[in-house]
Amino acid sequence: MTHRARAAGCLAVALAVSCGPSDQRPGTWIRGEVATDPVSDWGFTADVPEVHVETRTWYGIPHSVTTVCASTGEALYVPSVYFEGGEFPDERRWNRNVARDPRVRLGIAGRIHERTAVLVTDPDERATALRAFAAKYPFWQEMLAKPEEERPGLVLLRMDPSEES
Repeated sequence: MTHRARAAGCLAVALAVSCGPSDQRPGTWIRGEVATDPVSDWGFTADVPEVHVETRTWYGIPHSVTTVCASTGEALYVPSVYFEGGEFPDERRWNRNVARDPRVRLGIAGRIHERTAVLVTDPDERATALRAFAAKYPFWQEMLAKPEEERPGLVLLRMDPSEES
């Protein structure tokens, strides 16, 4: 391999490793100013259509995705939708990362919020969060209007304060 080929290969790897997520394409590190103030009301996310979630991999290079979010004011939720079957966390790399290490970084409107992802298992909390998604997104209104057996698998993660903050 020539010196130029090695240099081009290294550059390609460096660019790939430094990319944030975009639409359906996952990424690595997300960028933005780290928010240091605690958030007690996530209402400002009502006008934010998508967020980035950066997870911790076992090999040290973050894995990040683009998703939606919904808020009930004091709580912020991020979903993982399993359209083609499967169960949490097996079918999504970022879900496997969260199950192994729940520390995440959320990229919201140019700011990074360090959080802990918590799987929502309480039926009442789940219903509240789903209503918040339906109030924000027409897709969720349509999906939740369907009978339960016709919906894709839905996993909800609450973004709690980081244990490190």
